[in-house]
Amino acid sequence: MPTVWIPSLIRDLTGGQQTVAVDGATVRQVVRNLDSRFPGISARLCEDADEGDLSPHINVAVDGVVSPLGMLEPVGTESEVHFLPAVGGGCDKPAAIPWMEE
Repeated sequence: MPTVWIPSLIRDLTGGQQTVAVDGATVRQVVRNLDSRFPGISARLCEDADEGDLSPHINVAVDGVVSPLGMLEPVGTESEVHFLPAVGGGCDKPAAIPWMEE
């Protein structure tokens, strides 16, 4: 059964538990099963609880790899799942790097 690491900001929903074992073969299934045990988790992690897409402010890492697939990412029976705040920033056009100029 996958182990889900619960972000500190939503541990109030899990009674303070840092990790929770929950069934699921994809991140979507894991989130649904978490929400059935701890109502309200889906609302905190997902943009639209009905459609089940992750909030744009949340990333998910499965077995240490941030997933480009989001809710569709496969999860193994021994996987670790982490929900992380998305990191934004940067710029549209990088500054010139002298040694890379032609």
